[in-house]
Amino acid sequence: MTAVSGEGERVCQVVLGDLDAPEVIDLLALHATQMLEETPPESAHFLDALALREFDVTFWTAHLDGHLAGCGALRELDADHGEIKSMRTAPAHLRQGVAGAVLTTIVSEARRRGYRRLSLETGSGPTFEAAARLYRNHGFTDCGPFADYRLDPHSRFMTRELG
Repeated sequence: MTAVSGEGERVCQVVLGDLDAPEVIDLLALHATQMLEETPPESAHFLDALALREFDVTFWTAHLDGHLAGCGALRELDADHGEIKSMRTAPAHLRQGVAGAVLTTIVSEARRRGYRRLSLETGSGPTFEAAARLYRNHGFTDCGPFADYRLDPHSRFMTRELG
């Protein structure tokens, strides 16, 4: 699956990700490091490269001008419900439409699978406000914990009905 989001002449291409690629490993390590800097370990719910290989997870990478620009994943919770995981934009590509392109790919795939709902957990502090704004702009609203999550002052839960 490929999603393309253009900004002028620049095109962001989203494709199934290669979890063995060194630049992907580096981006996921950066994601883990930053999550653990901003959130206590017991409240950090990111998936590492090993967990992203699980049978119920699909992982994508985004590329701008041939460079890794971001990533994201979709985990199946059940036949009707998916969860967005490990969304990250590479620092050099922030505010260039990368996260929107990855999110559009994930929502499209969730619809294709017939999910009725798509949810996510993100942090609740100021560092995570841009992410929450992105999700709200794509139709997500705040909700309570889902799946195995519990109320946590460091977590924000969001969901979107897919209809």
